[in-house]
Amino acid sequence: MRVIFMGTPDFASGVLKEMVKNNIDVVLAVTQPDRVSGRGKKVSMSEVKTAAVEAGIPVFQPEKIKEPDAVLELKKYNPDLMVVAAFGQILSKEILDMPQYGCINVHASLLPKYRGAAPIQQAIIDGEKETGVTIMQMNEGLDTGDILMQESIEINPDETGGSLFDRLSVLGADMAVRAVSLIEKGELTPTPQDDDKSTYAKMLKKETGNIDFDNHTAEEVERLIRALNPWPSAYTRYSGKILKLWTSCVLNGGYTGEERPGTIIEVCRDELKIVCKTGILSVKEVQLEGKKRMSVHDFLLGVKIEKGTVLG
Repeated sequence: MRVIFMGTPDFASGVLKEMVKNNIDVVLAVTQPDRVSGRGKKVSMSEVKTAAVEAGIPVFQPEKIKEPDAVLELKKYNPDLMVVAAFGQILSKEILDMPQYGCINVHASLLPKYRGAAPIQQAIIDGEKETGVTIMQMNEGLDTGDILMQESIEINPDETGGSLFDRLSVLGADMAVRAVSLIEKGELTPTPQDDDKSTYAKMLKKETGNIDFDNHTAEEVERLIRALNPWPSAYTRYSGKILKLWTSCVLNGGYTGEERPGTIIEVCRDELKIVCKTGILSVKEVQLEGKKRMSVHDFLLGVKIEKGTVLG
């Protein structure tokens, strides 16, 4: 079976590598164009392009996959199937109908829950107990196609966006390989999604991590901190500078004081205790703008924070 693979970030590169490892005939890798990034303004390749080049797979990087020239380029490779994972562009009906077996998507949620761009982080933010990967037959909608395969995993109590990303990447890669084989054999039965049960996980932005102590409980802030670790990270402000919060926990017992949310009510040797809408958050690891990530203990050696300081 001739397969065109489409994807861009780490999650997708793991899928591509596993397909290559299992001798799936990937005839073309389609990924986003090289971008200028970092302070040095260096041109960087996507993770999928890096993996494809290492495997000797031709790479195609259209600005817009729907453009006629891009569609013609895809047709040259005469694909039987397209496998898509976090590509970052919407496919036209002309592309979806091009391969004999259509296009399948590797999506990191239990569809129809968490359609959209950031299902991994949103599952943690919402306090879900489990999530998973869905192999979906793509249609013109946003993650609305029929379900071909679906497997779940538990979300650990200390799960971060990064750790869950890694676990789902491994699962997704394994499922994609199995799906290609089963599709070729005609052994997968499509199951329509229940649109009434759908939810949406919008794209993450830097502003997503701006902590609102006034309107969120300690439990909600703690989940946000974990979900946005390592990117885009959860943050507040201290003395006019961004202060990222990396590690925290919720303290047991209700809080009956009158300090406003965002107030540091106790500065301990290894933690900062912060009032939230309800409850107290204990912060153990921080990073002040322009500084390295460090424990609160090390942070307090260089920065003097007074009890009663209001963050935000």
